[in-house]
Amino acid sequence: MNPFVMQYRRLKCQLKYLASYVDLDPRGNRVVRRTDFKHCQRPVLLLHGFFSTRRVLEVLEHRLRREGYCVWSIHLGGTMDRFNTHRIDELARKVQGKVDRLYERHPGMGPLTIIGHSKGGLIGTYYVKRLGGDTRVRSLITLGTPHKGTRMAYLGCATLGWFSRSMWQLTPTSRFIKDLNVGAFPRHVRLVSIYSREDVIARYPSSVLDVEGQPNVFNVELSGVVPHGELLTRRAVWEVIQRELALGYADVPAPASVVALPPPPPLPVALPAAASP
Repeated sequence: MNPFVMQYRRLKCQLKYLASYVDLDPRGNRVVRRTDFKHCQRPVLLLHGFFSTRRVLEVLEHRLRREGYCVWSIHLGGTMDRFNTHRIDELARKVQGKVDRLYERHPGMGPLTIIGHSKGGLIGTYYVKRLGGDTRVRSLITLGTPHKGTRMAYLGCATLGWFSRSMWQLTPTSRFIKDLNVGAFPRHVRLVSIYSREDVIARYPSSVLDVEGQPNVFNVELSGVVPHGELLTRRAVWEVIQRELALGYADVPAPASVVALPPPPPLPVALPAAASP
């Protein structure tokens, strides 16, 4: 087959996959506020990814509420005040301001866990590692986050880079990625990267964290085909998140309204993954 035809088909497939991931509904950030921060001992902040909205978090949010967690998300803005297209460092500062104001109004809140999908995981990482978020955060769980950048971002730069500086930050050679990976992650904060080798957006090994010399940093590789967007909805991913939250909030009692369920079967959670080639 003609190599140009093969390249065209490969590019077409990647664009189709990318289109299936993005959420362009302008109403996607309209969410009903249900969280009672006055009684919030196990708060969980959800951060969505690039060109997406808070609507993609609905399944995960429902599961967390059912388990008694005090879950919330942040409107990250962006192009047309939506779609999370702003710079990662700018959004991390927005998270910092929101979190600080929330704890000032509700000083009795428990330690925070952040779950970030894709770019949302980098926002959480920057907040914890560079903006003093480690004083608030106990655990950071990332889902398909390209901690080492992703080559898919080069395609994004060619199509979306003219209005989104964050797309340039997501490339493997960006100064942002290089600087963010300098130095150890705060030792008193648990960092877990959940990823799939079949993820086309954050291609392996972009989501694999360097664990050497960092006993609080872990990788969890999911078996089977788990597309990028489905990291927010697959049952297997949820079971890993459950385990991690249980570890992070082991010393915090669950609300009395939560019915105790039998423990799920053992999972390979938070096992250091092999170093990337």
